[in-house]
Amino acid sequence: MTQDQDKSRNTDPRYAKLAIGVCPDQWGVWFPEDPVQIPWRQALREMAEAGFSIMETGPFGYFPTDPAELKVVMADHGFRVVAGTGWGILHKEEAWADTERTFRAIGATHAAVGAEYVVHLPPMFRDEKTGEFTDERVLTGKAWDLYIANANRLGRIMKEDYGLQMVLHPHGDSHIETRGDIDRIFQATDPNYVGFCLDTGHIVYGQGDCIDLIKTYPDRISYVHIKAMDPELVKQAHDDDWPFVAAVHKGVSVAPPEGEPKMPALIEALADLDKELYVVCEQDMYGCDPSFPKPNSIKTREYLASCGLGLK
Repeated sequence: MTQDQDKSRNTDPRYAKLAIGVCPDQWGVWFPEDPVQIPWRQALREMAEAGFSIMETGPFGYFPTDPAELKVVMADHGFRVVAGTGWGILHKEEAWADTERTFRAIGATHAAVGAEYVVHLPPMFRDEKTGEFTDERVLTGKAWDLYIANANRLGRIMKEDYGLQMVLHPHGDSHIETRGDIDRIFQATDPNYVGFCLDTGHIVYGQGDCIDLIKTYPDRISYVHIKAMDPELVKQAHDDDWPFVAAVHKGVSVAPPEGEPKMPALIEALADLDKELYVVCEQDMYGCDPSFPKPNSIKTREYLASCGLGLK
């Protein structure tokens, strides 16, 4: 993709610091390998055809993990990689070695291809496929202290050894879900090593206010996942204690302009921050019809462009 074809940034100076990107989640991908997911070569081709040029690579192992191969296939499709993504347990001593090993692998690959961020997705306290409980809902005592210590530790490793900014990501059915959880995290972690990925859909799912969060913590917003949730289904999910995976299968994650947050106001709040931000387009639809993501993503990207994020 040549520079004059690049649609990632709006030419209006008001929005020019916001760069729209994409990741495999927008194509229904949650896992490195899964038979219901779209093959990575098809997804990559369709992402380019949909007008994207900035990539967060998503589950480590979905795309090639060898940096030389990753760089070639991304360049061949006109993509610049800006972030990697990983899961890692932080609140259990016995899990640290595996978490560190995983993130060092992600860090090495992504530093080699010129990325700037690594997104830490919190393990969920319910299984991502079955919805069965696998952990406590709320961390307290030693588990909470270890979570914070290891978040700082992991962020420091990513920054000092790989030159990457680690950002914590809120998520339904995780220990960073509600506004209270986020406040607690911000108060305890070191901002030098721990940034925040403002996932607008998961903030709504956690029954929080995205714009208030942006205004309250402007310095902690390092990176953005932009997506929307159906507020009625969010309420029902909490009222009836659905697992997040069940809510997804019922259609809780929707394409804007449907759902919350309302994108014009959100994009204005992001522009008000007046700083460089990658804003990665997502929609949770694991197990979707493989013909759906491309036309859906074109409509979503063009709608967001009409609000100032990127170009049509």
